[in-house]
Amino acid sequence: MRVFLDFEASSLNKRSYPIEVGWVGEDGEGEAHLIRPAADWTDWDEAAEAVHGISRAQLMAEGEPHEAVCARLITLFDGNEVHASAPSWDGHWLSILLRAAGKPRHLLRLIDTEVAFVAAARERLGQGAEAAEIVDLVTRARAAVDAMPVAHRALEDARREWRVWREIRGL
Repeated sequence: MRVFLDFEASSLNKRSYPIEVGWVGEDGEGEAHLIRPAADWTDWDEAAEAVHGISRAQLMAEGEPHEAVCARLITLFDGNEVHASAPSWDGHWLSILLRAAGKPRHLLRLIDTEVAFVAAARERLGQGAEAAEIVDLVTRARAAVDAMPVAHRALEDARREWRVWREIRGL
């Protein structure tokens, strides 16, 4: 099954860390988890907080232990293709989470959502489709979803990517 995943983070700095993760499967079912920071996760950017609306105090009070969230992600990856719209950033935060939980940082790998989008377009248009037709279909699907407001919360942002994928598939 394809899964669309997104992280929210403490900042966009090198020392940033994941504060929320959310995902949506092909079936539309999703989950979100606030992540309580590990002891050495101290980076915080108030401008990022203004975007996602999650405070560090909220993470400390409501966040799940990072080890528990990591364990849930490891289960999620088992047998699934996990896609992210920003695999370099999301992969960075996934690696931070894995290392904090004592796991190898490359244990899990994200796939760019564009791979899922192109596969869905080829499936809909047929294997003989021209590259320009595929790009056009993906562009139109993305434009339809991009017209909706961005939440900057992990589950809703993952759901946006899922909606693009469904739009490409004509669902």
